[in-house]
Amino acid sequence: MAIIYLQAENIYKSFGDLEILSNISFSLFQNQRTALVARNGTGKSTLLNILVGLETPDSGKVTLRNDIKVGYLPQEPQLDLKKSVLENVFIADDTISIAIRNYENALKSTNKKVLQQAIDEMDRLNIWDREQKAKQILSALQLSEFNLPVESLSGGQRKRVALASTLISNPDLLILDEPTNHLDLDMVEWLEDYLTRLQKTLLLVTHDRYFLDRVCTDILEIDQKQVFTYNGNYSYFIEKRDERIRAKLAEIDKANNLLRRETEWMRRMPQARGTKAKYRIDAFYKLRETALQRIDSNDIEIGTSSSRLGKKIMEVKGLSKSFGSKIILKDFSYTFNRFERLGVVGANGTGKTTFLNLITGNLAPDSGTIDPGSTLKIAYYRQDGMNITDDIKVIDAVREIAEVVTLANGKTITASQFLNNFLFTPDRQHTLVRKLSGGEKRRLYLITLFMQNPNFLLLDEPTNDLDIFTLTVLEDYLINFPGVIIAVSHDRYFMDKLVDGLLIFEGNGEVSGFPGNYTEFRNWAKEQEKINGTSSAAKNKPDYKKTKDDNRKRNKLTFAQKKELEQLSLDIEILEKTKKEIETSLNSGTLTPEQLIEKSTQYGKVTRVLEEKEMRWLELSELDS
Repeated sequence: MAIIYLQAENIYKSFGDLEILSNISFSLFQNQRTALVARNGTGKSTLLNILVGLETPDSGKVTLRNDIKVGYLPQEPQLDLKKSVLENVFIADDTISIAIRNYENALKSTNKKVLQQAIDEMDRLNIWDREQKAKQILSALQLSEFNLPVESLSGGQRKRVALASTLISNPDLLILDEPTNHLDLDMVEWLEDYLTRLQKTLLLVTHDRYFLDRVCTDILEIDQKQVFTYNGNYSYFIEKRDERIRAKLAEIDKANNLLRRETEWMRRMPQARGTKAKYRIDAFYKLRETALQRIDSNDIEIGTSSSRLGKKIMEVKGLSKSFGSKIILKDFSYTFNRFERLGVVGANGTGKTTFLNLITGNLAPDSGTIDPGSTLKIAYYRQDGMNITDDIKVIDAVREIAEVVTLANGKTITASQFLNNFLFTPDRQHTLVRKLSGGEKRRLYLITLFMQNPNFLLLDEPTNDLDIFTLTVLEDYLINFPGVIIAVSHDRYFMDKLVDGLLIFEGNGEVSGFPGNYTEFRNWAKEQEKINGTSSAAKNKPDYKKTKDDNRKRNKLTFAQKKELEQLSLDIEILEKTKKEIETSLNSGTLTPEQLIEKSTQYGKVTRVLEEKEMRWLELSELDS
């Protein structure tokens, strides 16, 4: 019989007039690894805080099985900044923390009696194994200086200290809020493996879809204040959620058809409705409630137009940058191509963000040149977020940039409609920016950049704090983006879907390249390790300077490039037909002066787009030859 570790019953929570959670009920069973999935702003972190007792629900209750120990990693953990990394790892058990500190101090002294007492206390508390395990976890999270004070660490490093502390506490139930944030790709893969082997009950919130697929056994979705449970991983969840939405849309459609008939009946004279028909009146109101439901299917077009992109994009020659003795870039050269999709990966601290700041001119190099094309219009999504006044409504923040947005197909929509496409409902559009969740603020930041019609996008960890549904919308936008994209991200699903080449920051100023997406690179690297060993694999990694040549030598396109080539062929055929029709019309001699001007303008636009698509078609055809 399955053992229930935690049970939530009818949890209700509001902040003023804003209802966050409404009658949420679910159970967590022993050894279940469950992911909580919901849109930003729907109370995921609030619910986790209620489950661990940090917040109190307005109504409802949470029941824990007796003697269950809970370990909790919040999004913003609180650490003792004056204490060391290792002390903070054991901060939940102050007895152990004190014993370790006394032992560390005794090692520095010459008093053998004090050292022996410290050793005896470590033996009594059986700390040696736990300390060794803690150091192994910290090393895996790239925190090898155990005695550093936490106040000297970055925000990301502090989050990793808190993660290590939660894992080493050996709880029966682990509750983790965005555990993969501030982890590089190697660390995320390590955590996947660790949690899978741990054999513990787990509840987590994360946007990392590969992580969900490989770690979780169950998905708990909160949608429109209802709870839906899926007994499977992320792939199973996507399949069954689509089935649920399709069934619900069919139900709503059927209800609308019935509602028209029942509305006619309700509008008749009162004498047509006797006492015996009360059941039908009640059924009418239930039917109307069903018909008025709205389901967001995310099946929308969101691509915006971009500024025209010339042949020359950007040339980087001999770029070098150091901070003191720390070398970030060493004689780096690269020529960016039209419509290139590059992922930038590497361990934390190897200079990925510095690289973006250098090529955007926000940071001066020590040597080397950056030569951007004359048509380049850059939008830079920074990891540290946006600079928008807090006391302004969301809709007003967007309207300050533009009242209308031009889509890729030439159609225009209002700023409000564009916000709605990025999952800001009309009521949220009139919310003050300061009242938005962290994920909603990042979504708004992305929108303000896209509305500027850039043709060169630099994205520094754009997926942090975004929910899965927002990520799907973002990816759809970026796949159709008619320009260059350079993305730094630890989200492997995002990278696999978007990029077709990698720049790999090795550390100490070294940069290599790979002509493929992240999973292709990892599979290649593992294969090289099997053949040659780890050190040889690193030496044999393709040189970034040869990435484009390697792409051509492989005599095949990536999946994304093949799809693009197919679409370009269709687009060119349509554009050529349109161009001929306009030429015929211009030569007909039947147009008025106003019509001639309009057709001439249209002819110029069609010709320009056709030339761009033909140029891209030629580039891809060369790769495929």
